[in-house]
This record gives sequence, structure tokens and C-alpha cells, in this order.
Amino acid sequence: MTYFLGHMTDLINTEKDLVVSLKDYIKAEESKLEQIKKWAEKLDQLTDTATKDPEGFLGHPVNAFKLMKRLNTEWGELENLVLKDMSDGFISNMTIQRQFFPNDEDQTGAAKALLRLQDTYNLDTDTLSRGNLPGVKHKSFLTAEDCFELGKIAYTEADYYHTELWMEQALKQLDEGEVSSADKVYILDYLSYAVYQQGDLSKAVMLTKRLLELDPEHQRANGNMKYFEYIMAKEKEANKSSTESEDQAEKETEVKKKDYLPERRKYEMLCRGEGLKMTPRRQKRLFCRYYDGNRNPRYILGPVKQEDEWDKPRIVRFLDIISDEEIETVKELAKPRLSRATVHDPETGKLTTAHYRVSKSAWLSGYESPVVSRINTRIQDLTGLDVSTAEELQVANYGVGGQYEPHFDFARAIFRYLNFILLKRGTLGMLWLATYLCCFPPFQMSDVSAGGATVFPEVGASVWPKKGTAVFWYNLFPSGEGDYSTRHAACPVLVGNKWVSNKWLHERGQEFRRPCTLSELE
Repeated sequence: MTYFLGHMTDLINTEKDLVVSLKDYIKAEESKLEQIKKWAEKLDQLTDTATKDPEGFLGHPVNAFKLMKRLNTEWGELENLVLKDMSDGFISNMTIQRQFFPNDEDQTGAAKALLRLQDTYNLDTDTLSRGNLPGVKHKSFLTAEDCFELGKIAYTEADYYHTELWMEQALKQLDEGEVSSADKVYILDYLSYAVYQQGDLSKAVMLTKRLLELDPEHQRANGNMKYFEYIMAKEKEANKSSTESEDQAEKETEVKKKDYLPERRKYEMLCRGEGLKMTPRRQKRLFCRYYDGNRNPRYILGPVKQEDEWDKPRIVRFLDIISDEEIETVKELAKPRLSRATVHDPETGKLTTAHYRVSKSAWLSGYESPVVSRINTRIQDLTGLDVSTAEELQVANYGVGGQYEPHFDFARAIFRYLNFILLKRGTLGMLWLATYLCCFPPFQMSDVSAGGATVFPEVGASVWPKKGTAVFWYNLFPSGEGDYSTRHAACPVLVGNKWVSNKWLHERGQEFRRPCTLSELE
């Protein structure tokens, strides 16, 4: 093709456009690399801190949530950015490592843990967002985007109470000038609907008006506004009495609270350390002593320290009962096997996970390690009970928000009868006579900075984690009847990481070691 001067000029202009496009591309690449560099520098500092003390770092619930959020969301965004060039090495590594990344369910679980901690420990959103928690080693905070994410997760669960709390916190931080990718329009959209769902129509109207000031063409907000105005007009036409109007206004301004059962309230109060205080007279009946296991040969010359935690039911704590070396051995044996703790489903008879028990656990046999065998022997010596019919040593880890809501450690009447039938048929019984707790409020294998108590809502007792100790109580009376005052719960860990090991001792095999009395309740 022959180019005339006009065509050449066009080509010059085309080339100029190409150069401009090339410069834009270079700027985009430089901008992308700068973003990657900033990300790498930020994560380099963060991971340096985290890897020096992984458990302590993840003991802060905000750090645990942000880790889930980074790996599930932000690293994916970075991947999309890097994919714009031929970074084969990084992408290959991402592909390999992705199998270990948390998914949406994990991120949702971490968010729910934060909400659970907020409710249990009466934490306002600002305190939690600023990371102002007791005993924290690595202070962290939630950005407006993090708060928005928490609000969205609550919204998907139809939890409009927490949706309102966290959307308001996100909005507050943006109003205070925080630079964020979170959009006020989206926040107000969620917030106004959550408020409306809770019956506060006037506040929903106010929030919708604010949204429309930012985006007058917002389709859903305009539709909602018309609907709200229609409802308000109907209410006005109803000519409600002044008394009814006052009642309505009172309802609209009332602070929204979750509908807790009485036991739930007691449980949460005990978790916060606000439970029943013993009278001085009862406290005088609690003692500390050196205990030799009823003249057990292993402890006559070297008795262990024992102290009373509660009188009825009798709860005792053994101090310095497991060494740091033994704790580390047990933890290392358990870590590769840890899986989500399960409970028995009464309908199916199968093991299943449950929202009221959030922890990971593993089971260790005595033959696997001399340390585990030694711990089993120690339990038998100090309790005087036969461990040959007991379950294996259970090791449990309660991470951020980990808990076990109020429950019994024994089967009740009908199940005891069925258990008797099984015994007659030669099947092993599954009744628990006692719980031996070592390294926490079982065997307590770690200290916890905040939260993590074992509480007994029926009697108002709280037993707090203390590394190297073990807590013991009987779940059954000598008659075999269940002691209902032993209903207990593991409070969620607020700050820290709780490791415990439990030994469940069965009723079978204790007939001569703990014989029946003449009373069912003795």
C-alpha cells in the first residue's frame, strides 16, 4: 500500500497514541509494582512479628480474624494483580499453597467468633475495633472495611442486631476520616435495612435519607423510602392515642438486646467474673493442703499441692501437677491429629460438629508415649480410680472464640438405663463417673490472658485457667446418680490460646474403689 502524506500523518498520530498508551502501561506496571512492594513490606513486618510468637499473636481474636480475611480475600486480590504479568513462579506457589488457605466458611467462622466474644464479654464495637482488650501482646485494630465485612457476615445470617452494630462502627470510622475502600453508600444500605428489620422505622428513614444525599439515583433506597413513607402515612392516619404513641416511641428508642435464657445470662456473667461470691463462712471451709493420694507410695514422701476451688460440688485443683516438658510433648503428639471436636447427635447416634462446642481435639493412648502413660498413672494415683476402663487422654485446643456451652458430662436417667442394658449384653458402658482436668481446668496446658474459664452456672462457680494445674470433680454421686450441680461450660477465650487435656473415667470399674452408699445423693 502507498502512503500519502495524509496517511503518514495519521500513522504519526497513531504512533503517538501508542507511545501514550505505552507510557500509561509503564505507569500502570510501576503502580502495580509499587502496590506489591508496599504489600510485601507490610506483610514482611507483620509475619516477622507473628512467627516469633505464633500462639501469642493468634491469641488476639482480631489478629485471628484478620489472618483469615487476608488469606481468604486479600491474597486473592493480590493474585489477580500479579496475574497481569508472567509471574509464573508466584502463581505456581499460590496454586500449591491455596489448598491450605481458609475458605469463606472459615472466614465466616472467625467473624462469628468475634461476635460471640462481643456478646459474652459485653464488649462495645469501638473497644473491639480498637483492639483494646486485656492482656494483649500484639495490639491490632479493625479497619472500616473489616467492620463492614463483619456487618455483612451478620447480615447473611439474618443477625440484624450485629449488622447494625458493625455497620455503624464502619460508618463512624469513615466519618472520623479513615481512608478506606469501604463505601458509605453500601454501608448505609445494609444499615438502614437492618434497623428497619428491628422495628426502628424513624431511624431507618433517617439513614435512607442520608444514603440518598450521597446517591440520589440509588434504586433500592428510593424504593425503600417510598415504602417507609407509606407505612408512616398509614400510622398517622390511624390516629393512635398519645399513650400508644409514647409506647411506640419507647420501643423505637429501646436498646436492642438478644433474647437470652436465664442460664445463658448466668453463664456469660460467670465468664466475665461477675458470678456468685461465696460468703465468708463458706470460704473458711476451703483449704489448701499437701495431698499424698490417700497414702499412695508414690506421694508419701513427695505429696502434691491441692487446693479447694468450690465446696458443693466439691472441686479441687492440683498445682504443679504437669511439667512444661510434659505439656510440650503432649501438644506435639496431638497437633497433627487435631480436628473439630464433635458431640453425639441424640437423633442419629453419630458424632457431629455443633455450634455450641467450638474447639479442636485429639486422642492419645498410653502406649504411644511414656509421657502419656505417666500422666494416666498419675491420674489413677491421685484420684484412687481405675483408669483401665477410662477413655484415652483427650487433648483440646480452644482458639479464638473457642467454647463449650453448658452441658453435663454424664448420661441422664433414660440413657443410664440403656447403658445398663448394654452392659448386660457385654457392650462397654459410656457413663462418665468423673472428669480429671490437667493443664487447664482439666489438665491446664497453657495460661490464658483473658477469658477461657470453666464455669458452673447452677452453683455460680468459676475456675480460671492456670498452666501446670489440674482440676477434678465427680459428675456422679457414689450411687451412680448424676450430680446436676456439675453442669458446666468452657467460656470462650477472649485473648490467648487455651490448651487442655481431659481424662473421662467411666462408672464401670469403680465398684470397689468408690462403692455405693445408702443414699442416692451421697
